[in-house]
Amino acid sequence: MKLAPLRLATVAAFTLAPLLTLGATAPAAVSAAVSAAGQTINYQVRASALGQTAELVLTQDVDSTAPASVAPGGALKVTIDPAPNTVPSSGGGYQIREIKTVALKMPIPANSTFVSASVSGGSGLGTTPPSIAREGNDVVLKVAGPLKGGAAFELPTVTIDLTAGSSGKIESKLGGTSYDAPGLTFTAVIIALGFPVNAPSVAYPNPSPVLTSTTIG
Repeated sequence: MKLAPLRLATVAAFTLAPLLTLGATAPAAVSAAVSAAGQTINYQVRASALGQTAELVLTQDVDSTAPASVAPGGALKVTIDPAPNTVPSSGGGYQIREIKTVALKMPIPANSTFVSASVSGGSGLGTTPPSIAREGNDVVLKVAGPLKGGAAFELPTVTIDLTAGSSGKIESKLGGTSYDAPGLTFTAVIIALGFPVNAPSVAYPNPSPVLTSTTIG
């Protein structure tokens, strides 16, 4: 009996969907906010399994908020609170055992300086606590997992502290510009003929819309 590597890769790509449900909320200290509620993000996804690849487009609505304005040199706090979700237990006739090594990139906006980032909360994310750190020009959330197939999970709340520049706008986006420079990566583990198969997956938003815009001044 032969495996269907292309179908396995496609199943791996579809396991990405639950990881894209993000809701961003402005901190309580900010009196006014602008929102890009209801924007639909089109993610180009490529999953690989058994030497084959599958590509598809996943759409995801994103609700984001940020301060409408900030003084030059002022402090800016952005909080991203992902909604609870469930890892698929199967797809395309295959069991999805788990998802692991999730990495989500959030670029540091132009006209701002990164101060710090932290995570809190979260559940169903495995034994290793999630981590967040600056890597180059990105803030990267990492979840080692495993996130078990069929199980409920909630990604941690992300808090990013920034300092505004002297002028201009601070515009936030999701990371990723191509398969070679993805903004979201993970590995799906699929059971095929009783054996686990790792299927690395990469994704980037195309187009990549501005989620929030904050005016300095």
